Amino acid sequence: MGEPVRERAAAVSGGLETVIITGLSGAGRSAAAKCFEDLGFFVVDNLPPELIQTLVDLGSRSGGAVTRLAVVMDVRSRAFSKDLRTVIRDLADRHMRPRVLFLEARDDVLVRRFENVRREHPMQGDGRLTDGIAAERALLSGLRDEADLVIDTSDRSVHELRRSIESAFTGTGGERRPALRATVLSFGYKYGLPVDADLVVDVRFLPNPHWIPELRDLTGQDPSVRDYVLSQEGAGEFLDRYTDILRIIGAGYTRESKRYLTLAVGCTGGKHRSVAMSEQLADRLTAMGVQTTVVHRDLGRE
Repeated sequence: MGEPVRERAAAVSGGLETVIITGLSGAGRSAAAKCFEDLGFFVVDNLPPELIQTLVDLGSRSGGAVTRLAVVMDVRSRAFSKDLRTVIRDLADRHMRPRVLFLEARDDVLVRRFENVRREHPMQGDGRLTDGIAAERALLSGLRDEADLVIDTSDRSVHELRRSIESAFTGTGGERRPALRATVLSFGYKYGLPVDADLVVDVRFLPNPHWIPELRDLTGQDPSVRDYVLSQEGAGEFLDRYTDILRIIGAGYTRESKRYLTLAVGCTGGKHRSVAMSEQLADRLTAMGVQTTVVHRDLGRE
């Protein structure tokens, strides 16, 4: 899908690949850090933004001892957002721009997570927990918009978060990283839209296998359901035309140095049509040379 993207960090900074892990408190930064450690990154937690550049310089001069660096940032530095964005731009000017992973979750999920561990939000002060969440979300809004990859962890397990990170950040050294990586996410509209989707496709125009007694208890991963969905009028034409659209979008993303694409495919319950069509779209993306991961968000919820 177009010409390969230049490696922003690794290709021009002495082989050092740098990632900044940030986002909302309670959204999974600690779990993400553990995953990066398992991927061979040297992980530093809660480093002041002004020291990131120094750390990147030291890593670049390590003679290959450090090739992958991940820095976890949070709002314990109150000037966090402005300072961090400045540091990122300064590194970009030196052709050493780090990639930014931003983790977020819905307010109700964050509240539940904080209540489960009986901890106050770092920006709560004398207010309510929801006040702290709102203040942090506002503080980080600009940084979220500039992030390379945004992952919503509201409905993801730790294992699903790990798979998403591994898909996006696996591959170093002599292995050329694909120009674009994609996640195809099936979901059910009755459970809400995925907030981290770049593109949303509605496949409710196809007949629902739920109303076929012999298919009702099966899923879109079953061959009989898949064949039923794909045999419906418009299914094949939709896949062909949307594949052409994805080819155009992918080429544009590559030109704009956007590395990650999340395509959400929805039906009513996220069990039949969206699952089958997600698998088909993922196969077509893979055939284009895009490294693709499939996630069925709502499968098993019924």
